[in-house]
Amino acid sequence: MTPLILLAEAKKSAAVTDWSDRIGWLVGLALFIALVYWLMREGWKWRGTLQSDLPEPPSAPDGTGPAKLSMSGRYHGSTTAGQWLDRIVAHGLGTRSRAELTLTEAGLEVERSGASDFFIPVDALRGARLDRAIAGKVLPEGGLLVVTWALGDKLIDSGFRSERAAEHTEWADTLNHMINDTEGAR
Repeated sequence: MTPLILLAEAKKSAAVTDWSDRIGWLVGLALFIALVYWLMREGWKWRGTLQSDLPEPPSAPDGTGPAKLSMSGRYHGSTTAGQWLDRIVAHGLGTRSRAELTLTEAGLEVERSGASDFFIPVDALRGARLDRAIAGKVLPEGGLLVVTWALGDKLIDSGFRSERAAEHTEWADTLNHMINDTEGAR
C-alpha cells in the first residue's frame, strides 16, 4: 500500500486544539496584563504623591489683555527643567491633551480639553526653545516648543506642538524677547 492510502484509511485524525490549555493561557495572559496596568497606575499615583509639594499652577486672571500670539496644538506634558524624562504629574501637569495657547502681556494661558487649564505669569517665564523630546514624546529636531517656567521654587519645562510647526520659531523668539524685556525692567 502506498502512504497516501494509509492516511486515508485512518479512522480518526489527531486532536488539533486542546481548548482547556488554550483558555488557561488566555486567562493567565489577561491577569498578567491587568497586573501590569495596575502597577503602572500605582506608579503614576506614587509619582503624584512625591510631587505633592508643588503648588497648584495659577489659573488665568480676568483681563489679561489682547493676544500677542495664539496657537492650536497639543500639550505633551511637563518635566523638571533640564531633565526631559522626569515627568511631572502633580496637578494634572502630566496629562497630554489638545491645547490652545494664548500669549498676552500678562503671560501664557494654556487651555486644555479634558484637563485643567493653567496660566504662566510673565514673571514666571524663564525661557523658550525648540527641542525634539519631552517625557514620552520624541519628534524631529525643532518639532517641539519647550517653555521653561517657575512653579514655586521649581523650574519646569512644558512641551507643546503646534498644528503648524512653522509657528514654533516665532513663539520661541517672542517668548524670549518678552522674558528679556521683563528681566530688564526688574
